[in-house]
Amino acid sequence: MPFRLNRLRVESGGKEIAMKTILMADPVRFPRMTTQELRDTFLIDGLHQPGRIDLAYVDLDRAVVGIAAPADSAILLPTSPELRARYFTERRELGVLNAGGPGRVNVDGTSYELQNLDVLYVGRGNVDVLFESTTNDSPAVFYLLSYPAHTSYPVTLIKRAGAQPMELGDAKTCNRRTVYKYIHAGGAQSCQLVMGVTHLHEGNTWNTMPAHTHMRRSEVYFYFDVAETARVFHLMGPADETRHLVVSNRECVVSPGWSIHAGTSTQAYRFCWGMGGENQDYADMDLVPIEAMG
Repeated sequence: MPFRLNRLRVESGGKEIAMKTILMADPVRFPRMTTQELRDTFLIDGLHQPGRIDLAYVDLDRAVVGIAAPADSAILLPTSPELRARYFTERRELGVLNAGGPGRVNVDGTSYELQNLDVLYVGRGNVDVLFESTTNDSPAVFYLLSYPAHTSYPVTLIKRAGAQPMELGDAKTCNRRTVYKYIHAGGAQSCQLVMGVTHLHEGNTWNTMPAHTHMRRSEVYFYFDVAETARVFHLMGPADETRHLVVSNRECVVSPGWSIHAGTSTQAYRFCWGMGGENQDYADMDLVPIEAMG
């Protein structure tokens, strides 16, 4: 059965309200779970709340997932009792993707301007991380993904134009897409966090096919730029006994190492993929032939 505690919600004034903790299911229990139990365990929804920050703690590889949505005033990234830390990045690193309008992130007194689809890497040991929107008409939406870190690497701003692109797929198989790698072994340096964004070309809907697994790392998908009337159908589970989740805009899916992760939609969209675990090799994946799926 899924197990959830609270969720950390911090308003612009810095008030702590609570924190949600998510414990993963294993592949033995997975086939017996209802649709609601699957959603409660693997889907992280309701994170985008204008004017505050929402965070969820996942026991899988100790990931923290969240959205900071500053409105009229700045939002300070808090710590929480669950982390047993004096400040959030005392033992952690953080990836920040701006999925909204222009904004800035202030890290220990240094300000970084993030336009839409820019990414900021924040290394271990930075005490104050502050999120702001540049304009009220088009506020920033900062997607956050964090993993434990064993050492400190420099804060690095990766502009969209500076991300490493890779063309994949084909229109014939409905999965023509461009993958942009931001935080990875050949880009911004990190301890274990790997992070990037996949753009589906118009008329294409499959984000990953054939599907794959990687037992060395967990992965989190953040789906965004999904039209209000569209939905993503995210495939998950062991390759021979898959299930699906119906996902809306700005919702996340947590993927354990034993689960495939692929999806299709009613129209094109974007998603941020982020990984943490054993290594940072983007190509470390075990492909699953389509004919082996069930």
